[in-house]
Amino acid sequence: MTDLDPVVTGRPVRLVPTAPGFWMLTLGVCIAALAPLLGFLLGVMRQRPQEEVLFSPLYIGLFVGVLVGGAGMVLAVLGGIRLWRHLRRARSLEDEATEAVA
Repeated sequence: MTDLDPVVTGRPVRLVPTAPGFWMLTLGVCIAALAPLLGFLLGVMRQRPQEEVLFSPLYIGLFVGVLVGGAGMVLAVLGGIRLWRHLRRARSLEDEATEAVA
């Protein structure tokens, strides 16, 4: 195909937006899954101090990772609630439209 050939139009593309809450749910699940792992990794990478400490860096890293993962779970739950409400509202509007036609 060269630049002189006429452009053949294909099938039209229809972009459909995602439902509200989908990306919040996805981001929350990813954060909740990866945060404890990354906290553990950062805790392992820090060297143990020579002097006596109350908590080791491994414990602190894992604890912070669990806290961030908990925030990710809250984000996922809020996104799931928002997505569920949107889908429920869309279904009820669809049912009302079906009843109005009948």
